[in-house]
Amino acid sequence: MLFGYETSNNKVRFSYWAPYQEKLSIILNDSETLDLEKKDSGMFEGEFSIKEYSRYKLRLGNGEVIPDPFSRFQPEGVHGSSQIININQSYSKREIKKEDMIIYEIHVGTFTSQGNFDGIIEKLDYIKELDVNTIELMPINQFPGDRGWGYDETYLFAVQNSYGGPLSLKRLVKEAHRRNLWVILDVIYNHMGPEGNYLGKLGPYFSNMYKSPWGLSFNLDGTGSDFVRDLILSNVDYWIRYFDIDGFRLDAIHAIFDMSPIHILQRIAERVHKMERVVIAESDLNDPKIIREVDKCGYGIDAQWCDDFHHSLHAYVTGERTGYYEDYGNLEQVKKTLTNGYVYDGIYSKFRNKTFGEKVDDSIDGCRFIVYIQNHDQVGNRGRGERISTLVGKTKQITMAAIYVLSPFIPMIFMGEEYGESNPFLYFSSFSDDQLIQGVREGRKRDNGQDIDPQARETFELSKLSWNIDHEVLNSYKKLIQIRKMINEKCKRKFHVEAGSNYIKFERGEIRIIANFASLLTERKFGTLLFKYGKVEEKEKEYQIEETGVVIEMVARPGFEPGTSGL
Repeated sequence: MLFGYETSNNKVRFSYWAPYQEKLSIILNDSETLDLEKKDSGMFEGEFSIKEYSRYKLRLGNGEVIPDPFSRFQPEGVHGSSQIININQSYSKREIKKEDMIIYEIHVGTFTSQGNFDGIIEKLDYIKELDVNTIELMPINQFPGDRGWGYDETYLFAVQNSYGGPLSLKRLVKEAHRRNLWVILDVIYNHMGPEGNYLGKLGPYFSNMYKSPWGLSFNLDGTGSDFVRDLILSNVDYWIRYFDIDGFRLDAIHAIFDMSPIHILQRIAERVHKMERVVIAESDLNDPKIIREVDKCGYGIDAQWCDDFHHSLHAYVTGERTGYYEDYGNLEQVKKTLTNGYVYDGIYSKFRNKTFGEKVDDSIDGCRFIVYIQNHDQVGNRGRGERISTLVGKTKQITMAAIYVLSPFIPMIFMGEEYGESNPFLYFSSFSDDQLIQGVREGRKRDNGQDIDPQARETFELSKLSWNIDHEVLNSYKKLIQIRKMINEKCKRKFHVEAGSNYIKFERGEIRIIANFASLLTERKFGTLLFKYGKVEEKEKEYQIEETGVVIEMVARPGFEPGTSGL
């Protein structure tokens, strides 16, 4: 069942589950009233001849008029009229190889000066030349105002009007596919934002038992939850069938509360896999159950973001120890996460003040983890929004990039990172509710130290990419990606790693990586030099790396075996 409306043969069929209402009507173009028929289940249905682009609202039983919570397009924003848009199905079968994925994370509003899907289309050739094959869009659902991160969305099916709306998104996906690029959507099933949220007026869509720090939690296991679960799964279907989306990143699944016999995450994974797509989770649980196969008592999610990798490498290189970084800061942890995924896998966490996580068993390969040295959270949740290029400089950044790009995990680049973007990426919003605005200002200052006003347009404009490209950095990223593609068994987690106090060395097949972060490191030469960066001197039989730098070589001598190269 698809909630909201479907168009076919000049007809529009409406379907709503609204058990709180005795009567439900469509108010068409502020004049015509179309009554829907109520079923015993609380469903309201009706089919009418309506012209495309007509605007409408819903009239509730008490006479209140609201936008359609299942709208496909909100041209006037979260509080305005909904609009009928004919979105033809465009699903096509396509093989998506997880082990080949290299992800590029994009915030639509700040990626280009246009701040919309058409702006991304103009940059697709650049993305293709970078040699990544997957773009991940931060949330594109309708949120309040014309600028924001998107995590305060209040319409599951409507595409943000300031980004160009649904037809513009379809063009972007089509153009990406034409260049053999996959498109992943960041979707939010753990909560719904506060402003413009009319869904709760129709029925028990939100839980009375569970609370989210960001908004109302969906009712996934209480009275009436069958329809809410159907809503989530129909939303998954919608993006794939009507937009040909290749996969999803599920936001903060640790805040998805569900005590049902079969967790909604498993159901989502089953639905996605049935349509031959992929699903990735953001998880703060360090629980391998999320990425285990269903027949091994897991949820069957294809991969998860791995914050332990980011935190251990970031804390070591930057020296930061505040907040969750107090649990990290040495290269032994980087060594552990390179082969295990989790650092905290059943050991005590000082920051959490408890034993945390579970060990990752050998059945889980490296491509079950997404790794990065920055993402929208790790940059934007800093008070000043500093990128890694600003924090550590380009030599250390490229050395860090070599480690994550050539790891056994799926690498993810945050937009602009690959060319050394120095503009910050701050938290910004455009709410209209005064109380909410004040709460956001105070919360960001208290929790993140953000003094610059999130509501100010200047904050949004400061966060846009400058596109001042440092070609030395860009060419380094391109070369690292090329080297990654030379590695056989990209997902193999078991390989040789050595961590010193200031260096880390590891081997991936015939590729050997030496990353140095302090003092002179002299290392024996074994093979053909593929890449070097920093103060690196290449001699006949050895490399000398001063202070910070990276060397990558291909070892192809007779008798060479991984782990015996002198590491």
